[in-house]
Amino acid sequence: MSDFDLAFPFALGAPSVSAQFRQHCEDFVVNEVLGFSPSGEGEHLLLEVLKRDDNTPWIAKQIARIAGVQPMDVGYCGLKDRRAVTRQWFSVYLPQQSEIDWQQLNSDTAQLLAVHRHHKKLRRGEHQANEFIIRLRDCQGDLELLETRLNAVSQSGVPNYFGEQRFGREASNLHEAATLFATSLARDNSARKKGGRRKGERRPGPSGMVLSAARSWLFNQVLAARVERDLWREPMAGETTELSTGPLWGRGRNGSAGELLALETEALAPWSDWCHGLEHAGLAQERRPLVLRPMHFTWDFDGPDLTLSFTLAPGQFATAVLRELCRLEIPAISAD
Repeated sequence: MSDFDLAFPFALGAPSVSAQFRQHCEDFVVNEVLGFSPSGEGEHLLLEVLKRDDNTPWIAKQIARIAGVQPMDVGYCGLKDRRAVTRQWFSVYLPQQSEIDWQQLNSDTAQLLAVHRHHKKLRRGEHQANEFIIRLRDCQGDLELLETRLNAVSQSGVPNYFGEQRFGREASNLHEAATLFATSLARDNSARKKGGRRKGERRPGPSGMVLSAARSWLFNQVLAARVERDLWREPMAGETTELSTGPLWGRGRNGSAGELLALETEALAPWSDWCHGLEHAGLAQERRPLVLRPMHFTWDFDGPDLTLSFTLAPGQFATAVLRELCRLEIPAISAD
């Protein structure tokens, strides 16, 4: 498989209202909520940074440069959007009480807000939530119908799709995954014909980003199949929990059964090589909820402009909410 259609099915049907999205960085504001206070002691520093039109790895690189450490010594809880205004925490390993002029981090696009001692490095997904304030400009179409959609999202949530950014620009991470799994399959077939891999032979390790994109793509395939059948909101027969969930593929038994297992097997049949590749990449089979219910969801119209405010858990995508509301018209500059 080599064609990656990212136009996944809509729960509410394709939106008829269009809106300008990310015309300015200030149209997309994110506040990272750690959910805990810095401990005040330890071998790491926590830095809270307000950034505008900068990506997370760039800020992390600047922190490492100023501290005189390796990039791997800098941690953060997740990647935040570049074309946005975001408040985000970083950790840096500094066991010695070094006198560092952190004001060097300040620039036209970044501002240091706070520095605290802490006892451990920040890890991906460790934070509690992300708070969003998003302005959609110049909404065109039936605004009463948009109001109906807003109420539906508030009451029932949206499909918990992984957002397009997970898959890279022009689905580049998925194309890389396709090449990876095709090469791996060819190598395995060749090894079988020759009697197996030689002792001690190792495969080159794929990047975590590519594997994450592949798992996300497979999850979206299952979710799309359930959205098309209007079976995504409630658990199906064969569900392992009281929530409707889909697989994050990896090694181990798929816990679903019955009707649900049949649906997932059918949805993933064209991607059997990917499933096989992920099983051999050292990832464990997991489940992810199919329903995203934005917390503290409010909205306000200012003429044709719509301002949304809501909170999401780590791993949830704001674009999964927005896509159910409007057709988003994005300026080319925000592609980065």
